[in-house]
Amino acid sequence: MKTVNIFQRYGRLLALTGLLGLASLTWAHGGEDHGDTAMAVSATGLPRVEAHSDLFELVGQLDGQGLSLLIDRYDSNAPVLGAKVTVESGGIEAAATFHADHGDYAVTDERLLTLLRQGQEHALVFTITAGDDSDLLDGTLRRPQAAAPAEHATGLPWGQLLLGLVVLAALLAAAYVYLQRRARARLLPGLGEPV
Repeated sequence: MKTVNIFQRYGRLLALTGLLGLASLTWAHGGEDHGDTAMAVSATGLPRVEAHSDLFELVGQLDGQGLSLLIDRYDSNAPVLGAKVTVESGGIEAAATFHADHGDYAVTDERLLTLLRQGQEHALVFTITAGDDSDLLDGTLRRPQAAAPAEHATGLPWGQLLLGLVVLAALLAAAYVYLQRRARARLLPGLGEPV
């Protein structure tokens, strides 16, 4: 009786089984892309402030050039253009300059900007005078918190690894049963498929 090495005869089947098991490790799950972007931590945004009263609403953002403000009427969302606007924080008061080309107001006073660029939060008081309407708005300039890294970004994907091992074990078990039946059929020709 000639003995046949299982790996020689069924090498392709075993190789395919192994590749299928390993391929299951690379599947993305939950709509995630496991490229370079999955490892990146979200960059922090710019400090922002929002405030409103019965008359006005304001949104501001601190960037490298200054504090930029957009002001609207609270009841109609109509932009407030050409108003007199001052900002106060930490005992420093500065006037905002209106930019007609963009419809925004800019605070460029270096003393105030130096203060606002330090720390995480700053209480601000805005004085807005537009025509016959005048109001004070309180707001807090806040730096957005950095997003936490994704859970899988620093560790191994244990769930995927376990799934891959289960699939690999199931395929190997199926291949073993198949090979055992073929070997038994060869030894006992009357009970199985012909030799």
